[in-house]
Amino acid sequence: MVYSKVEICGVNTAELPVLSENRKQELLRTIREGSPSEKKRAREEMINGNLRLVLSVIRRFAARGENPDDLFQVGCIGLIKAIDHFNCEKDVRFSTYGVPMIIGEVRRYLRDYNSVRVSRSIRDTAYRAMQVKESFLLHHDREPTIEEIAKELSLPKETIVMALEAIVEPVSLYEPVYSDGTDTIYVMDQIGDSNDDRNWLDEIALKEAIRSLGEREKRILFMRFFSGRTQMEVAQEIGISQAQVSRLEKTVLKKIKAEL
Repeated sequence: MVYSKVEICGVNTAELPVLSENRKQELLRTIREGSPSEKKRAREEMINGNLRLVLSVIRRFAARGENPDDLFQVGCIGLIKAIDHFNCEKDVRFSTYGVPMIIGEVRRYLRDYNSVRVSRSIRDTAYRAMQVKESFLLHHDREPTIEEIAKELSLPKETIVMALEAIVEPVSLYEPVYSDGTDTIYVMDQIGDSNDDRNWLDEIALKEAIRSLGEREKRILFMRFFSGRTQMEVAQEIGISQAQVSRLEKTVLKKIKAEL
């Protein structure tokens, strides 16, 4: 796979440094409070020390057939934005804030080069909504609801939903939807024949299986697979550890599989 090559954009990925969380926090404080020369050196070290983070994010887009060098450069822009806007006063790991910023930058790039054209006004509304989303995430350590975005922009929530959905790029049939480490489910695995009589029976069985879950299990299932939240984001919102979310998620999937 092209994404596993050693060199990308002239950078030897095998030799990329890895920073400890304490070192990241030290560099971020220096970027905010140090002298001009100290800020410059700290910023360069912070960027170089997080290039592996960019590499791990762009691997998620491997199935789209995009040039990895281009995606890496775009991801680096997202990384720099995350470094420049990170709030050191918040008790949040840099990667927790940086990953969504990098993903957002890559998605904006893919939307701009999407073959499906969207009107300028809808695109502008969507980008303003994305800016509100990123700002809200920075200050509240969680993503805003559609209602909160609509209130901030003084627009109907229906307009926000329509704008955000309009700029979502087409999904590859080979994009992974879920993996438990041994077996991966792709988008194409979830597409069935509309004339298959089993479809509606499977749907009923799935709804019954979900209905039998507890409220917390339903909430985790919804946030992980319908809202696209990471395990860390779910853990922060519910107030438990990421490891607990992982265990509960596996338990939920096993229950549903048993019911089906």
